[in-house]
Amino acid sequence: MLLDGKTIMITGCSSGIGAAAARLFAAEGANVVLMARREERLRALAKEIEDEGGAALVAAGDVARADDVDRAVTTAVERFGRLDGAFNNAGWASVGRLLHETDEADFDRVMDVNVRGVWNCLRRQIPAMLADGRGGSIVNTSSVAGVQAPGSGAPYVAAKHAVLGLTRAAAGEYGERGIRVNALVMGSVRTELMDEVLGKAPELEHAFVHRSTQKRMAAPREAAEAAAWLCSDRASFVTGAAMAVDGGWTAA
Repeated sequence: MLLDGKTIMITGCSSGIGAAAARLFAAEGANVVLMARREERLRALAKEIEDEGGAALVAAGDVARADDVDRAVTTAVERFGRLDGAFNNAGWASVGRLLHETDEADFDRVMDVNVRGVWNCLRRQIPAMLADGRGGSIVNTSSVAGVQAPGSGAPYVAAKHAVLGLTRAAAGEYGERGIRVNALVMGSVRTELMDEVLGKAPELEHAFVHRSTQKRMAAPREAAEAAAWLCSDRASFVTGAAMAVDGGWTAA
């Protein structure tokens, strides 16, 4: 199996891409550490995985809170012995407002989840991987908004650009020590978050669909498949990459 015996932490996994990744990673043999704020959903997901013969650990918390991330990583190592990989997928979007109309609360929440959240995770996941001595693989979720400004709202565009910066910096700093760090440049994915965004700004749906050369949104599983490969040993010479999983959006 692709991830047999690996312990992988997944954030933002109470729905959407993260939940799809948890199911897929477990099916591919990984022990999955589930982190998100909605504990009830995580417990239901963990039960589903365990009923299928997998191993799942619930570590409810907010990635914007360093103590929550500390607890998740510590608990993962205590339960499974080590941390081999991470999919830092938690995200938050604010759209529909021009830059000068964006209030501080929206800006702070977007930055806290998308940037501080990835920062908190990297700062705690990397030492766990270094301590084991075998390295590991980390995948961060960015977006086409990390390489373009596609009308997603200035704070979100800035945040997803920052995720790529953190990814590349970490890849450069830890490559010789066996830790690979990559990012997914995600296009439009039909998730609960997307539905929430479109509920506030329905005029965006046409753009999200038609900017893809495939003229559709991705299913969460399609994003999870790319993350699984990057977390696996089959991607052993891939680091510092911004992998487009966008249906051709950035190529068009």
